[in-house]
Amino acid sequence: MAIPEFQALLLPLLRLTADGSEHALAGAIDTLAADLGLTAAELDQRNPSGLARTFYNRVAWSSTYLRAAGLLEATGRGRFKVTNRGVALLAEAPTRLGIHELMRYPEFRAIRTSGTRKKSSGASVPAIPATAEAAPEPAAETAPLTPEEALETAYAALRTAVEAQLLDRLRTAALPVFERLIVALLVAMGYGGTRAEAARAIGPSDDGGIEGLIAADKLGLDLVLVRAGQWELPLGQPAAEDLVATARDQQASRGVYLTTGTVDPEARAWLRGVQPRVVALDGADLARLMFDSGIGAAQVGDPYIVKRVDLGGFEEG
Repeated sequence: MAIPEFQALLLPLLRLTADGSEHALAGAIDTLAADLGLTAAELDQRNPSGLARTFYNRVAWSSTYLRAAGLLEATGRGRFKVTNRGVALLAEAPTRLGIHELMRYPEFRAIRTSGTRKKSSGASVPAIPATAEAAPEPAAETAPLTPEEALETAYAALRTAVEAQLLDRLRTAALPVFERLIVALLVAMGYGGTRAEAARAIGPSDDGGIEGLIAADKLGLDLVLVRAGQWELPLGQPAAEDLVATARDQQASRGVYLTTGTVDPEARAWLRGVQPRVVALDGADLARLMFDSGIGAAQVGDPYIVKRVDLGGFEEG
């Protein structure tokens, strides 16, 4: 089965604590996974960033929301138990529990609408991010993502859109502009020395693209043959063979073929088995590398720095 959205885990997690005992988050995760019949592959599924396991992350956020509503209380590191309010809610035998239902509790409403709230002790408690407003109709299966998932998904969508725009601009750029961008990208990745040195080494080729020998390192001990172009036709094996032959003739230790088009899988496979080593990058590869290197893509506003609590900093000793 598909991993439930985090709101669909709120009620099962609360029910798990109905015995009034202290529960560990890790144990709750294992119990819920068994109850839901999740497979090993599903338990290993990760968020878009690849940093957190999706099911573990969703159960952890569910516990955060339940504690924010006063239905659970923390009893230690990664441990919690049901509160009197939680017991009272379970006595109502609810059939679903989501953000819409949690809004009945004033503490939860307060931290959904403010950056922080103050506990009675005066300490600040971080707000619960509003990943999406809950619909008035019961719809646990269409619940929003956890805040981490929402942020990662939004970033992935923005990145995909920017990379598509980069590739479109690169395909239609005038050749001098295309050459300047490719030179800047190679230098940003550590090849060619300075931009001036790389620009002197690379120039127009007979096939309508650009070509040249650049340094593979700052000392210039190895040379890399670069061939790039705004070609629409896929790079096939004949073109790959020609690049390898040229690299050998010019005593280049490596070669790079960059195209705004595509690369035939057969050509990629053939290049993996020959010397000198030649890498063929297609339009999608180019756009990804430009995005990562900041070539043709600029940061918008101040960066959002995402942090999580460093539990190690709160340990004694």
